[in-house]
Amino acid sequence: MPQDPQNSRHRKLRLGALASGGGTNLQAIIDTCKLGKLNAEVCVVISNNSRSRSLQRAHDEGIPAYHLSTVTHPNSLDEEICRTLEMHNVDFVLLAGYMRLLGPITLAHYHNRVLNSHPALLPKFGGKGMYGSHVHQAVLDAGESVTGVTIHYVDEQYDHGPTLAQCKVPVLPDDTLDTLEERVKERERRFWIETLSSLSCTSR
Repeated sequence: MPQDPQNSRHRKLRLGALASGGGTNLQAIIDTCKLGKLNAEVCVVISNNSRSRSLQRAHDEGIPAYHLSTVTHPNSLDEEICRTLEMHNVDFVLLAGYMRLLGPITLAHYHNRVLNSHPALLPKFGGKGMYGSHVHQAVLDAGESVTGVTIHYVDEQYDHGPTLAQCKVPVLPDDTLDTLEERVKERERRFWIETLSSLSCTSR
């Protein structure tokens, strides 16, 4: 990872975010960085969805933002994502609701530096098709008393890489899909900050 030998103790982690949807986790990270409560900065946002709220959030914050997808780069998407992240000197890549698998070029270049959050305690309720409300409904259907959030390193499979950190969230007896989903989302936003804070300390 690039280091500034003169200021390695104080240098901010440079974060690149990939997102497909609303970007509430992304906004929480941006806000915490702006407040100086996290020694990091979001320096680029990439979305495969040209209409995503995540791109608008980045534009609103003055963060470079790119729509990169199989539409814009049908034969070279992986290369372009990696090139864009490199161009902005990214240290860690965050998948903040990104709905695609990353390609081998990006995964190799950022080996053990790509993080994803999943709204359950992996390896339970993970894999292709298990995202958002699908996850929370599966938790309720299984009669679980505890769910949570997993932040893990990303590999070539959905929700499969080594776990970096987990936290638990109770499933209450009267929970509906909406109440459980909101409770987990709120905890997920805070857990991203907690995990990145620990990471910024250990990465010095």
